[in-house]
Amino acid sequence: MKTQKPGKQTDPQQYLPSVEAIRQELGKVQSMDDFFGKDGVFARLFAETLEQMLDAELTAQLGYEPYEAKGRNTGNSRNGHYPKKVRTSSGETEVTVPRDRNGEFEPLILKKHQTNTNELEDKIIAMYARGMTQRDIEDQLAEMYGIEVSAQTISTITDKVMPLVEAWQNRPLAAVYPIIYLDAIHYKLRKDHKVENRAIYIVLAVDLDGYKDVLGHWVSDGAEGASFWLGVVTDLKNRGVEDIFIACVDGLNGFREAIHSVFPQVEIQRCVIHQVRNSLKYVVWKDRKAFAQDLKAIYRAPTREMAETRLLELAEKWGDKYAIAVRSWEKHWDELATMFDYTPEIRRLIYTTNVLEAYNRQLRKVTKNRGALPSPEAARKLLWLAHRDIARKWTMPVANWANILNQLAIRFERRFPI
Repeated sequence: MKTQKPGKQTDPQQYLPSVEAIRQELGKVQSMDDFFGKDGVFARLFAETLEQMLDAELTAQLGYEPYEAKGRNTGNSRNGHYPKKVRTSSGETEVTVPRDRNGEFEPLILKKHQTNTNELEDKIIAMYARGMTQRDIEDQLAEMYGIEVSAQTISTITDKVMPLVEAWQNRPLAAVYPIIYLDAIHYKLRKDHKVENRAIYIVLAVDLDGYKDVLGHWVSDGAEGASFWLGVVTDLKNRGVEDIFIACVDGLNGFREAIHSVFPQVEIQRCVIHQVRNSLKYVVWKDRKAFAQDLKAIYRAPTREMAETRLLELAEKWGDKYAIAVRSWEKHWDELATMFDYTPEIRRLIYTTNVLEAYNRQLRKVTKNRGALPSPEAARKLLWLAHRDIARKWTMPVANWANILNQLAIRFERRFPI
């Protein structure tokens, strides 16, 4: 590794444009384009400042100022400049980069093969995270900044986040989560000139402090349903999760067996809203409103006993006409009725997976306009970037969390960490 020789201590202010230089530039301004255009004031001042800083870096490495005689005995010297184009959000700017005779100078502020500033890369990643395609980003940069950036360059820039994606997906997790929600979203994947439907499985948790946290995104490899969820919950176990109190699921058959094989003490709450939707599929339109009202009387009941009474009434009223819809409630009653063991504050949290549905809706905003994604890695990269923006807003714990936590501590006394 090359090391820089110690040089003179210099004042950073000397690399900034002088007040007189700024006044001269501003005196040439006649329109807004003269400020922000490709050859505007900001672009010229940026180039001048960057060139002075690069010259200062070379001076620090050589150990002498330009034209100083003692430089003849250093074994290295300046060797002119070469032009380089740098893309910023203000447009493309040409700067002159100094070089030395021995070819040892490697600028830190502008690396040898760097053509984009971090600021521009951040803008590209932000646009990508909001669901813009590579073509959309190309057009946006060309229209707003007069910059030509290829699709390959955009892909290379966004690929830089993959180590962050891997680190996030494999990070250690807390030992205990009071509540988790499990669901999946679907996207299209281009493979062998065909488009396939794939699922991304998502686990959203509420931690002991009451804050929401997405524990990961798992891209399906063809396996579906409970068999894939078994791999997901196994991964949670391997990453440090020792116990989960309540798991809220959408109605996946076989899920109870899958999660109980890894976390045998977890209580399963089947999403009531999913159950209602699935039931109404078997009810003709003219009866749906009345049937839905009778279902509401079940899951809005104050106690389990009253809810079971309402379920019996539903069977008597509709059992002959809509046997499949009624039988579904009877078959899954144990998982639907878990919520009746808790107070209204906790019921509101667990009777539906809507908190995860809301998260999924925001993820779909960034995938709906993209058509088919080229690879599972592209899906993971895109969804992680979207997640990063969503999670920034999760700054407050669940409402009434202190009361809820006390109730959970009593309910799960032997398992609750003190």
